[in-house]
Amino acid sequence: MALRFYNTMTREKEEFVPLEPGRVRMYVCGATVYDKCHIGHARSQIVFDTIFRYLMHKGFEVTYVRNFTDIDDKIIARSNERGVLWSALVEENIGYFYRDMDALGVLRPTIEPRATHHIGQIVDIIGRLERKALPTPRAATFSTPRVNFPATANSRGETSTTSSPASASTWTNAKKDPLDFVLWKASKPGEPKWDSPWGEGRPGWHIECSAMSAHHLGRPFDIHGGGKDLVFPHHENEIAQSEGAFDENFARIWLHNGFVQFNQEKMAKSTGHFFTIEDVLGRYTPEALRHFLLSAHYRGPLEFSEQSVQESQVAMDRVYTACEALDKAAFERVVLDEAQLSERARALLGEAAASLKAFEDAMDDDVNTAKATGHLFDVVRVVNTAAQDAELRAGTPGAMLLTSLEQTFRKMRDILGLVIATPEEYRRAKAERVLGTQAVSKEEIEALIAQRSEARKAKNFAESDRIRDELAAKGVILKDSPEGTTWTVK
Repeated sequence: MALRFYNTMTREKEEFVPLEPGRVRMYVCGATVYDKCHIGHARSQIVFDTIFRYLMHKGFEVTYVRNFTDIDDKIIARSNERGVLWSALVEENIGYFYRDMDALGVLRPTIEPRATHHIGQIVDIIGRLERKALPTPRAATFSTPRVNFPATANSRGETSTTSSPASASTWTNAKKDPLDFVLWKASKPGEPKWDSPWGEGRPGWHIECSAMSAHHLGRPFDIHGGGKDLVFPHHENEIAQSEGAFDENFARIWLHNGFVQFNQEKMAKSTGHFFTIEDVLGRYTPEALRHFLLSAHYRGPLEFSEQSVQESQVAMDRVYTACEALDKAAFERVVLDEAQLSERARALLGEAAASLKAFEDAMDDDVNTAKATGHLFDVVRVVNTAAQDAELRAGTPGAMLLTSLEQTFRKMRDILGLVIATPEEYRRAKAERVLGTQAVSKEEIEALIAQRSEARKAKNFAESDRIRDELAAKGVILKDSPEGTTWTVK
């Protein structure tokens, strides 16, 4: 199956053929760094990270640009509220952004531009609009009310384009329509400012993405993405000003992820209904949150609940059990010779191959991660069956089977980005989070395990069983092996 995306602009699924064979240029609107990110932001970043990973899996060379909005009204207001420099606030929150996204396994994009580093390009686009002051029919591409061209500079010194065709060929001192939007905003006393032909000020929100995408990707480029809330007005205004300035198409495919909801309401700081990534990662592992955010199709809404994330945590336990099973099998990686495999081994190999094909078909169909994760767990089952069966993993044929299964399993989990740590690190991280909500500490568990070991040496099995039961009642599960006793939590 060919890769197909649902293009917001055409409202249809389209086969994806990059403008330049073998190369994809993708721009995604990033964070406005005035505060820490919530899990609604995490969904957008993980969705486009997964698309980035899958495009690379398909063999494309991908230039992925994700910006930081590092100057706007919210940043200025928050810096004034806290009594810190706006630039210091920006650096602090970019640090938090990286901390959270790195924890979630989000790959760094190819380029991460900042608005304030592209003032020259922004001024250039505004100047082009001012000189042309002409409407462009190509701006009318969405079915919602569209912004046409070009620009006005209002009495407050805010340079803006207008949606009114009647005034589109003028450059005046007042907005002509409620849909007019700011290109250059005059600075107030004490606010950050840059020089421009329209006086000292700073860029409007929409113009920065037009400038950064054109500078780093050229015109047109393949994919423009972001949250569903950016369709209007942000992305419509980007199209209007970009195509008006350059008389070229802006971006070919438009992808938008749906909202994370809480109690059927969009999760956002403006509503007060939101959970920061930091909050959620205090209770669940990054893998559990990532799995939850990929558990529904990216275009649809996703309802947040503790139960749903807990279910994702249990699902990730299964993934890491498969990782651990392969690690413990300690097989020598060899080139597959299917002819040497038993009938049962070939059947398992066929199941894994069919699951990989179904996985890729799901991803090709507008990145359907909800279906794709189901096929991943089909392979998890096959891996656990093969790795734990001594007959299947014995000798060279078994090594061939496990080598092939490991490669299939790794492809799928790497595309989804679900395995972020080693099995031991995962267990430890999960235990630390669960224990943070229970009346037992890691030190207490280790002490009880030591007592139990002494009881077993003394053949006091009643005491050994009592300690095991005590820990089990607290959600701590022990596992004995020749190497010693390990523990995990429910």
